[in-house]
Amino acid sequence: MIKETAKQIEQRFSQMGFNIPISEIESRLEKLVNEFKVPPEEARRSVVNYFLKEYNIPRGDFYIQQGEVPTIKVSDITTEGKWINISAKVVQLWDNTHESIDQVGLIGDETGTIKFNKWAKAELPPLEEGKCYQFKNVVTNSFQERFQINFNRTSQIEEIQEDIEVSTQQSEAPTVKVSDITTEGKWINISVKVAQIWDNTHESIDQVGLVGDETGIIKFNKWAKAELPPLEEGKSYQFKNVVTDSYQERFQINFNRTSQIEEIQEDIEIGTQEVEFSGVMVDIQAGSGLIKRCTECNRALIKGVCGEHGKVEGTYDLRIKAVIDDGVSVQDALINREVTEQLTGITLDDAKQMATKELDQEVVLIKIKEGLLGKYYSIKGPRLDRYILVEQISPIPPMEAGKVAALLTQLEA
Repeated sequence: MIKETAKQIEQRFSQMGFNIPISEIESRLEKLVNEFKVPPEEARRSVVNYFLKEYNIPRGDFYIQQGEVPTIKVSDITTEGKWINISAKVVQLWDNTHESIDQVGLIGDETGTIKFNKWAKAELPPLEEGKCYQFKNVVTNSFQERFQINFNRTSQIEEIQEDIEVSTQQSEAPTVKVSDITTEGKWINISVKVAQIWDNTHESIDQVGLVGDETGIIKFNKWAKAELPPLEEGKSYQFKNVVTDSYQERFQINFNRTSQIEEIQEDIEIGTQEVEFSGVMVDIQAGSGLIKRCTECNRALIKGVCGEHGKVEGTYDLRIKAVIDDGVSVQDALINREVTEQLTGITLDDAKQMATKELDQEVVLIKIKEGLLGKYYSIKGPRLDRYILVEQISPIPPMEAGKVAALLTQLEA
C-alpha cells in the first residue's frame, strides 16, 4: 500500500517536471503510517504538501484535474486514485473518534454502496443520513482491497432534492470462518452461534457480545441504527455483509444497515482454547450474585428491564463476574451458577431466601464478596475474548512466610 501510494505521488510530480526520489517519499509515508499511526490518506496528503512547500509548487497546480471529471455510479468505481463526481444518498454515518476524520460512513445509489471518508481538514459541510447529495472532485481509494471515496479541500458537496434509490447489493462477499479474520475493513459472510450477549447500556449499540464457530470466537457489535433483528444466545445464524474491524488489537465484526441476519437450524459447535490462570480475586463486578434473566433472550436484566424485550418478570440465576490478578496482568472471569454454588456453598434457593429475608438482592453479592475477595484461586476454562468461562476453580493455599521473604529477596535482586 505504501509503495503504491509513493509511486502515484512520484509519477504525479514527474508529470509536472519535478523528479523526487521515490525512496524519500516512501520513507516519509512509512514514518507517518507506521510510527505515528496517521491514516494512509492523511499521510499521503501530508507528504504531498511537504514536497509542494519544499519545491514551492502551488497546490492548485498539483491538484488540477486532467480534463473533465467524469460523473459515475458506485458500480463504476474499479480503480483507485481517480477524481470523480457522483450523486448518492447517505446510507449510514458511523461512530468515529479519530480527530483527523470529520465523518465516515456509507453512501449509495441504485448500483450499490461504498464507504466514504470526509477529512476534518477539508472543512466541508456536514452530511445527514437519508439525504441525497452531488459530490464533486472526490477521489477513489482502496483499503484492505475494498474501494472507498475520500473528500478533501478541493471537493464540493451540494444537497439535491432527488430521492436516490439505494441498492444494498454488494459484490459477493466471501464466506469465511472466524479463524480467517486476520485484517480489518473486509466485508464478509459468516455462519456462527451466539456464545454470549453482554450487558450493554450504550444507546448507540443495540447488542454486543461473542459469536463463534468451530475455529474460534469473535466479538460483534450490532449498532442500533442498523435496525436488525435481535440475536439470542445459543442460536446459530448466517450473517451477510458484516464488516471486520479491530479494537485494542483484537478483531471483531460490525453490523450495519446493509447487513443481513438469517437464523439457521444447524447447531454450530464453538471451538475454544482451554486456558489456566492463577492469582488473587481482586474484584467482583456489578451484575454478580443473584440476578434475573430475560425469559426470551436470556440476557441479564438491569433493574427489571431487558434491553430487547423491555420490562419482564425474568427468572433467577446466580453468577460471579470476577477479576483475577496474578501480579503481572488481570483476567476477567465469568463463573456460572453451577461453579458459583460449588465455590461459595450458596445455592440458588439459598440466595433467593437470603434476598427475600432482607428484601434486598445485594445481600447475596455482599456475602459472596466477604467470602472470596483477597483469596488466591486457580481457574481453568475456555477463553472467550477477554473472559475465561470458568469450568474449574480451586483455592490456592497462602504462601508460607519464608517463601514470601525468599521471593521478595529474589525480586529485589
